[in-house]
Amino acid sequence: MNGHDDTADGALLAYLADADREYLLARGTRRRFRANDVVLMEGDPSDHVHVLVSGWVRVSAIVEDGREVLFGLRGPGEVLGDLAAVTGRPRTASVRAIEPCTVFQLTGAQFIDVLHARPEIAIATIKTVAARLRNAESARVDSAALDVTRRVAVHLLRLAEEHGRSVPEGVVIEAALSQTDIAAQVGAARRTVARALRVLRERGIVETGRRRILIRKLRVLQAFARSEPNGTQGP
Repeated sequence: MNGHDDTADGALLAYLADADREYLLARGTRRRFRANDVVLMEGDPSDHVHVLVSGWVRVSAIVEDGREVLFGLRGPGEVLGDLAAVTGRPRTASVRAIEPCTVFQLTGAQFIDVLHARPEIAIATIKTVAARLRNAESARVDSAALDVTRRVAVHLLRLAEEHGRSVPEGVVIEAALSQTDIAAQVGAARRTVARALRVLRERGIVETGRRRILIRKLRVLQAFARSEPNGTQGP
C-alpha cells in the first residue's frame, strides 16, 4: 500500500507510520482471496494473522441455535486473526470475503516477533482491540442493525439505479428521503436504520447529508447487498 487513502478508519495500518507499515508487511506473504472465499474459520486452531490491504470482508459467528450473527465489516488496513495469535486459542469468528481481497499473511510467531520488535505496532494493535471491545458492548444491537444494513444496502442500490447520478466521488442520490422514509420502505425501526446507516458511514461506504446520499464504494455496497446470512451469495 502506498499511503493511507484506502485504509479504513480505525484500522491497524491507519495507526502506523510508513516505516512501521513496511516493516510489518515485509514479514508477511501476499495471498489473494476471491469473493465469498473463507478467509478464517471459527473454531480453527490455526494462529496465522492476515493484514488486509485491499477488499472487504464480513466477520460472523454461529450461535447456539445455529443462527449466524454478523459482527461487522472489515476493510483495507485491518488485521484479522490477531487474537488467536496472541492468546493461542481457537478462532472465535469466521471471516469471509465479500469481494476479491488481498492480504499479507504472517504466522502467529512472526506476528508476536513484530510486536516485540516494534512497540509502535504493539500499541497500534492494542488500539484496534480496544475499539473492538467498545463495539462489543453493544454487539447484540449491532448484529440486528447489520441484518437491517443489508436491506438498507439493497434499497440504496435501487435508489441509485433509479435516481442516482455519477460524480467523481461515486454515485449521488439527491432526494427528500429521511431515515423514517427508509425505515418504512425496508420494514425496520427508524432507530435501527440509523444504526445501519452509521455502520455504512463509519466504513466510508456511504456519506449522508440533508436531502443527499453519496455512495462512495459502490462495489462494496453491491457485494454486501448480495451477501446472505449463511455466507452464500444471492443471485
